[in-house]
Amino acid sequence: MSVTIVPTRAFADQRPGTAGLRKRVAVFKQPFYVENFVQAVFDAHPDLKGGSLVLGGDGRYWSREAIRSCLRVIAANGVDKVFLAKGGLLTTPAAAMEIRARGASGGFLLTASHNRGGPEGDFGIKFNVATGGQASEQLTERIFARSREIHRLKLLDDAPEIELDELGIHACGPLEVHVFDPVPAYADAMAALFDFDRIRAAVLGGLRVHFDAMHAATGPFAHAVLVERLGLDPKSIAHGTPLPDFGGKHPDPNPRDCAQLVALASRDDAPDLLAASDGDGDRNMILGRGVMVSPGDSLAVLAANAHLLPGYRGGLKGVARSMPTSRAIDRVAAKLGIPCHETPTGWRFFCNLLEAGKVTLCGEESFGTSSSHAREKDGLWAVLAWLDLLAATKRSVREVLEQHWAEFGRDYYLRQDWTIADAGQAKQVMDGLIAQLPTLAGREVEGLTVARADSFAYTDPVDGTVSKNQGVRIELAEGARIVFRLSGTDTAGATLRIYLEKHAPPGGDHARLAVDVLAPLAETAKALSRISAITGLNGPGAVI
Repeated sequence: MSVTIVPTRAFADQRPGTAGLRKRVAVFKQPFYVENFVQAVFDAHPDLKGGSLVLGGDGRYWSREAIRSCLRVIAANGVDKVFLAKGGLLTTPAAAMEIRARGASGGFLLTASHNRGGPEGDFGIKFNVATGGQASEQLTERIFARSREIHRLKLLDDAPEIELDELGIHACGPLEVHVFDPVPAYADAMAALFDFDRIRAAVLGGLRVHFDAMHAATGPFAHAVLVERLGLDPKSIAHGTPLPDFGGKHPDPNPRDCAQLVALASRDDAPDLLAASDGDGDRNMILGRGVMVSPGDSLAVLAANAHLLPGYRGGLKGVARSMPTSRAIDRVAAKLGIPCHETPTGWRFFCNLLEAGKVTLCGEESFGTSSSHAREKDGLWAVLAWLDLLAATKRSVREVLEQHWAEFGRDYYLRQDWTIADAGQAKQVMDGLIAQLPTLAGREVEGLTVARADSFAYTDPVDGTVSKNQGVRIELAEGARIVFRLSGTDTAGATLRIYLEKHAPPGGDHARLAVDVLAPLAETAKALSRISAITGLNGPGAVI
């Protein structure tokens, strides 16, 4: 083997966020941009030498080129084996499960999740650790620090062109590259968690499903599970062929980017369960005929009915939600007598709780739900959980929701996304809110009274680390709350997210539209933040 020490320059913008490093494709195409980041990971995490790694991603544009760049650095840094998903196509939850199952030291995932693909779109890379979960804040800070001072990297000379679609073991210098099919193992894992016989019987009995794979990585996994193992018609899967540009669409499962799915759900002849997953297969959206399930309600309903699902009949150790996620799960946890943890946004905070055995189910407001079977959110898992729940209860999605609201009340919930071209203006909004916090309690704003306000800080119950400034929380005396948070997934500008929530107790009218119930909160949020005055925007770019 011949390894070259290549002089390089540091890139100042390689700070990995909560879901890795995301930039425009043009940025990643710069010479040694990918290689620098991968080398920074090895420099910050020297224990990777002599171990094995998992490699794959969502198949977006430029993935194959990036995989070959990664292999040259990995081989030069003394890794023994790489388990490379066939064609480089590997959903994020499947990657997390493969890392654990194979006892790997970690994995490189080439994905920008729900961001657009194609030559003008985004690319991304992240490193998951040996647990299968996302790297800790401490490790990502070490990686970033190294990326800013790096001046050399190791590359394998004369690296062969590995055939990414050919199963088997390939040599890349001394590195063994095991090209494998990740789909069967994932399907087996799902069969161990859910009652596939019950679901098949429901399908034979007429239960209809429509799953939109959004031309993303979940397509082959969904076909193997939903069609081959559960007997659904292949036409039940829309956009099931992965494409480098996701068919020119935004691969994000939400009402705005899945408008066709929402329209289909509103028809009288709509399927019983409708769902979608995102670019790398970790997000989900659940709908029924004439109804959409909010992410908070989805987590709460699954927790309340977990005893009906084979993999969870032993009970839940605890649950967790991100701070902006609706508090519907809190009420379920209280009834079950189990802990409910409130964490900052970012799946890495759930990973510590999952690894320590403190929680079984967790979820966040950005359409992410999962369980202790993986250390990442899992879109197809959520779809199967709902499908098994419908088969077990013989109820519709609407009936399941209505029964839940009758017992626990309904948490009316909306998220406003304010897309702000000038990131400095977004920061000005947040800084202004934080400056007001000491004087907000007791104030009346747009007819609503502030009971409590703070900047959310979190102390991890596992390792004691403290994360500050994780969003502004405004509790209102009327049993409602507003949350303000800057999103960390943008590659340009900034998105300020405003979350509106109000609880309607059991026994009341739960059929009202959330946008109507929460309209007064929206006005209060605008007045408190002065967002229109600062940005010039009259309203949010999207309401989800």
